[in-house]
Amino acid sequence: MVSSILKNSRLVRVYLPKSYSKLESKRYPVLYMHDGQNVFQDRDAIGGISLGLEEYVEKNDIDVIIVAIDQVVEERKNEYCPWVSGEFVRELTGNSDSYGGKGEQYIEFIVQELKPTIDSNYRTIRDNSLMAGISLGGLITIYAACKYPHLFRTIICLSSSFWSNQEEIEKLIDDSDLTLIESIYLDCGTNEAGEGTKLSDEFIKSNQIIYRKLKDKILNTSFVVVPDAEHSYRFFKRRKRELFLSLQKK
Repeated sequence: MVSSILKNSRLVRVYLPKSYSKLESKRYPVLYMHDGQNVFQDRDAIGGISLGLEEYVEKNDIDVIIVAIDQVVEERKNEYCPWVSGEFVRELTGNSDSYGGKGEQYIEFIVQELKPTIDSNYRTIRDNSLMAGISLGGLITIYAACKYPHLFRTIICLSSSFWSNQEEIEKLIDDSDLTLIESIYLDCGTNEAGEGTKLSDEFIKSNQIIYRKLKDKILNTSFVVVPDAEHSYRFFKRRKRELFLSLQKK
């Protein structure tokens, strides 16, 4: 798909549930996911390990449309961070390189270009979508929830790298009206950056801060610390059930 907002293009993968062709009057919730090449099949995934969602939703008869937005590799960190990284990141990582600042345009691409295309071509529930992200995808997902709570009402974030824009995302949450959000799930592993490292500790602290701020605004917010989990798809894929908890409860 070509984006006039981002001035680039990427592959967008759309999964339709098994019942879609049989129940011609039914409308479906839509789960929007970042890092789309890692969502469905190992053969497409960077690193060769995906979440394996196609097999999972079919095995469990989950009626959801999944829209997986491939990353543009050289722009991923820029598009998934709404703000340019600053002093907090430099102190934490020792890396003076800055990144980010295109997250607002990336979400505008989803809201103004991609979502209308999906809603026009498929039988969707237009005003009650889900969004999920991993790592920096979690950061941009919370940003989207704050900016468009009337559209993305169910939010799932695995191992979110909030620390890349820590101060800014905290302030945005504080300033946002999130009363339309129905549920938020957050998790984080204890070994995200390696066992016993400072960055692993900061990963958890960062997520805990965001959790507390969201919990103050949305009662149905949960946060899980996953023992021994690392920052890789070997561990992310073990938590794919959490992507569909809200749908399976209905």
